[in-house]
Amino acid sequence: MDSIRIRGGNRLNGEIHISGAKNAALPLMIAGLLTDDTLTLRNVPRLADVALLMRILGNHGVDIGVDGKRMGVNGIAGDTLHITARTIVDTTAPYDFVSRMRASFWVLGPLLARCGEAKVSMPGGCAIGTRPVDLHLLAMERLGAEIEIDGGYVIARAPKGLTGNRITFPKVSVGATHNALMAAVLARGETEIENAAQEPEVADLAECLVKMGARIEGIGTSTLNISGVPRLHSATHEVLPDRIETGTYAMAVAMTGGEVDLIGARGDLLDAVVDVLGAAGVAVKQTNQGLKVSRNGAALAPVEVETQPYPGFPTDLQAQLMALMTRAEGTSTITETIFENRFMHVQELVRLGAEISLNGDTATVHGVETLRGAEVMATDLRASVSLAIAGLMAEGETVIHRVYHLDRGFERLEKKLGDCGADIERLSA
Repeated sequence: MDSIRIRGGNRLNGEIHISGAKNAALPLMIAGLLTDDTLTLRNVPRLADVALLMRILGNHGVDIGVDGKRMGVNGIAGDTLHITARTIVDTTAPYDFVSRMRASFWVLGPLLARCGEAKVSMPGGCAIGTRPVDLHLLAMERLGAEIEIDGGYVIARAPKGLTGNRITFPKVSVGATHNALMAAVLARGETEIENAAQEPEVADLAECLVKMGARIEGIGTSTLNISGVPRLHSATHEVLPDRIETGTYAMAVAMTGGEVDLIGARGDLLDAVVDVLGAAGVAVKQTNQGLKVSRNGAALAPVEVETQPYPGFPTDLQAQLMALMTRAEGTSTITETIFENRFMHVQELVRLGAEISLNGDTATVHGVETLRGAEVMATDLRASVSLAIAGLMAEGETVIHRVYHLDRGFERLEKKLGDCGADIERLSA
């Protein structure tokens, strides 16, 4: 099992090319199930989760061709995937797959819409919370599906097809919005999704579906109106840049000081994060190439942040911000409102010398003058990268174990940071 070793103290300077967004690529790949024509996706990141989803889709009979192309010296373009679901050979998504990646549960809507049936394993809990699927099932039932749960599987049937209806989510759910949207585009009649997630990745999926022939209004808002169509057709779509990767590297620069151009990044996807970084004393400016992030000499100021659904501060950047605030001059408070168990990185940051106390869903971070390297354990994807950010400014050597979590969502992190001056390397088991 690989580890990453970091010797802290180096400022970051240079360029980092931002990859395509994992959280957009996964539902876009699943959307390929909705048509027997070929869906071409560009700028798909090379990640463990993408590779696993390719296997999952292959289990359903989907053929996926891949071409990649290196660009420039420091940057790399994502893969181009050609996804063809000519014939769905199996409408079952087994436990072995769904238990390893929750996003694979999103095949429920497309399989049901196209085939009239689906049998998908319940995903169960995970390291950062239970994240139940009740809202997914609510949406399918509102569209006319019959749902039963048997032996840990959701069995959904709509032998005469789905029918449009009003779906009102009692709370915002990105995954349930993805599932409902993909099911509704092939349902007969009109569907209205109220309290839909407004994340850019949801809008990216909707825009791709429109290219495939779907009729969707209200993209980017909390109310989506869908007029069902009999079939979708081929399309080509480019995955939007990863706002979570962008924010992560911006915080790495903020932690170490220096100046880095984040090539391909879009500031309009990160307004809340840019505001928080500005309050902390970090300069973030939009350029023709992306975003320029710099902190040259100024001390980090403490902040008060509460995670919220988009356009609020994203939960997927909470751990990274906490790592950054361990070096602020003063006391910060970070409140987590999305997931009930997303503070497992706290004890690992404390091993590096951080001073953090927890009270329910709020972490109080007292900035310290010095962090010290230690061996730490990654507990989930975002927690693992928060430890890397802390390690960049910890005295001595930090070794992060279980970095397979990191590989699920960050493409070649050690190379991207290393090219900007970080003393970082991967240690193979």
